Amino acid sequence: MMSHIKRRQFLQFAGSTLATLGLSHLDVMRKGDCYGKALAQSTPRKLALLVGINAYQNSSDRLAGCITDVEMQQHLLIHRFGFNKNDVHILTDAQATREGILGAFDEYLIGQAKPGDVVVFHFSGHGSRVDDSPECDEVVLKLSESCLNSTIVPADNSLPLVARRRGGIASDITGHTLFLLASAVNTENLTLVLDSCHAGGGKRGNLNVRALDGGTQVTVSPVEKEYQRQLLSRVNLSPDEYIQARRAGVAKGVVIAAADRKQLAADQRFNGFAAGAFTYVMTQYLWQQTGDEPVASAIANIARTTNQISSTGQIPEYEAKQKSNEEEPAYFLNQQTLPAEAVITKVEGDGVQLWLGGVNSQSIPAFDRGAILTVIDAQGKEQGLVQLEANSRKGLTARGKLLNAGRGGVSSPPQLGTLLQERMRGIPSDMTLPIGLDPSLGNDTAKAEQALKAIQRLKILPLQQEEYVAYLLGRITQENRQFQKNGETPNLTSVPDIGSVGLFTPALEQIPGSFGASGESIEAAIARLTPKFKSLLAAHIAKMVLNPGSSRLNVVASMKRAEGETFATTFPVRGAQNSSNSSTQNSNRSRDGSRSDNLKLPLGTPLQFVVTNQENRDLHVSVLVIDPEGEMTIVFPNTWTVEENATLIKAGETRQIPQPGKDKFRFKVAKPVGMVEVLIIASGTPLKQALKTLQEVARVRGQAPGLPMTLGEEPTKLIDGLLEDFNRGAGNSRGGEKAEVRGLGVVNRVDTQELAAMSITFESLET
Repeated sequence: MMSHIKRRQFLQFAGSTLATLGLSHLDVMRKGDCYGKALAQSTPRKLALLVGINAYQNSSDRLAGCITDVEMQQHLLIHRFGFNKNDVHILTDAQATREGILGAFDEYLIGQAKPGDVVVFHFSGHGSRVDDSPECDEVVLKLSESCLNSTIVPADNSLPLVARRRGGIASDITGHTLFLLASAVNTENLTLVLDSCHAGGGKRGNLNVRALDGGTQVTVSPVEKEYQRQLLSRVNLSPDEYIQARRAGVAKGVVIAAADRKQLAADQRFNGFAAGAFTYVMTQYLWQQTGDEPVASAIANIARTTNQISSTGQIPEYEAKQKSNEEEPAYFLNQQTLPAEAVITKVEGDGVQLWLGGVNSQSIPAFDRGAILTVIDAQGKEQGLVQLEANSRKGLTARGKLLNAGRGGVSSPPQLGTLLQERMRGIPSDMTLPIGLDPSLGNDTAKAEQALKAIQRLKILPLQQEEYVAYLLGRITQENRQFQKNGETPNLTSVPDIGSVGLFTPALEQIPGSFGASGESIEAAIARLTPKFKSLLAAHIAKMVLNPGSSRLNVVASMKRAEGETFATTFPVRGAQNSSNSSTQNSNRSRDGSRSDNLKLPLGTPLQFVVTNQENRDLHVSVLVIDPEGEMTIVFPNTWTVEENATLIKAGETRQIPQPGKDKFRFKVAKPVGMVEVLIIASGTPLKQALKTLQEVARVRGQAPGLPMTLGEEPTKLIDGLLEDFNRGAGNSRGGEKAEVRGLGVVNRVDTQELAAMSITFESLET
């Protein structure tokens, strides 16, 4: 369970957007029902103001993903929550000045909202902190440990990052003003989403930080103070009443922020586009929301996933105004809404344009090579298929063509807003691992590039472009060495010496076990890292097949303490929905069936994996474990001599791995410490090629059957074998025609009716 922190005030906004809200991570889970609950209500009107700023006046302050955030929210609100397009007002870049934001909030939200209406305000851009000592009192100081007032920064920001470090007067919109604006909105169903932060600032690896660092040297502008006085009069609050109100918490509805006061909100590169890590995860998650899951667990999952993909450690925070219905069982949706990966935004003959808002960040590249989606009606019934055109995806927009139109398939062209669910994704057989070269390599950059080009299936990409980079190759510098010593990366058992070469995440977090000795040549370092590149590539490809949200197989996987309690459970919701078996219908599970609360397990904890096949046919299963250094171990199958049967779990059967009294091993949490990922794969097709690979590896090593096997330098061979097996299953899909993928090179297809690839993550800790 997440740790509890003291309640802070919304208005103080000290150090981060939600440091002032008094939020703990426990609050995220307890109060997470209100956002989706408010959005889903049947109301007279739903209003939204969406603000995204990339183009700040100072070029060094510019961001890359805020406009994408606005587009994601726009499509989400219109196509998932029933907002009228005319009621979603958007301000971007030059429109989003201080005057523009305040004026639009007044005109479109305060001026139009009536009691019972739903109102959403979203801001993506920079945050900062300014000195507000005159407003600081003993209570506020005790709660927040600071008299700094957090802000959102408009496009006409008069004080860029460099200047803020010297001091001056900021034209920012402060937390005080946001509180008063929220107070003036004439409905309780108000949601503020703030994808910005107040720590760090500038570029970090292959991402930007959404903050312009301020501090006591930066003060609130007189214009802001005067505007607050006017707002006080409008909401009919005396100064004393105002102080009491802000001490009580949020003004109206709910507030969600991308990170806490000490964390970095990532403006992150994905595959061909940039976006806020938090906004991407939140909107993608809500696209998949079915309405049968408590939203509290969904918010916790959003926080966990944001933490994982941002590589900055950010955890969103959340607070709702106290109301009597907060403790009641709640769902994100009061009405059932079908989960979806995409929506049709344009129709041209038998061609369509799609918005891929429901596809997760790890899987998005698999929609570049002829992916196929199912057109569904309001009841979820299949109306036809759409195949994406090769390499047509631009960001989250793609073009597709209707298959079998007029041939017993789509009887008429689908309408705008029609939802689509994934049927097949295409994974190229020549998948590469994208690597960036950090500037810390200095004069060794050219040598590094030359040495990396000699390694198969690596792709070297430039930084700070709209390209996804999985890892950075760089040296330890004094700056990032001090960063690690300050405890911001607790998983490292030791901090490498200055000058040592190794791998970083896109946010310059160190990859454990990748750094050598100081003084090592760049050529020697790359030779040393070559096996690790293979392991990381295998994990990269394996994660691309994860499909717990879209799979149709009815299978449940869990991880438990051997002979003890269950830690986490996951299953494909769409598979469970196709079954009359109610054992998988648990209201405490997320859209992908998962149940886990940021697991932290000490070294030596004995683990057991349990897989239940609830299909009416046999399934073939594999369980892989990826440790914090990227090494892959296959736990099941662990018998290589019985082909096909080694992976078989019969219809209705539950298999424990390892099996008590039969298997010769116990699987325990082992070093290195850090994040561990367990991949559970269930296939309707025998895993013949994968077994052949395992048999060959075992033969070369002389490894006896019956034990887990660390794959070392062989993981890509296993993953490639699995992809071949999946592709064979896609060609033999039940209940659907085989769709040919032409002109795309060699593509391995993954069929949602034939494969369920699920994940459970936990953090291993020193005892």
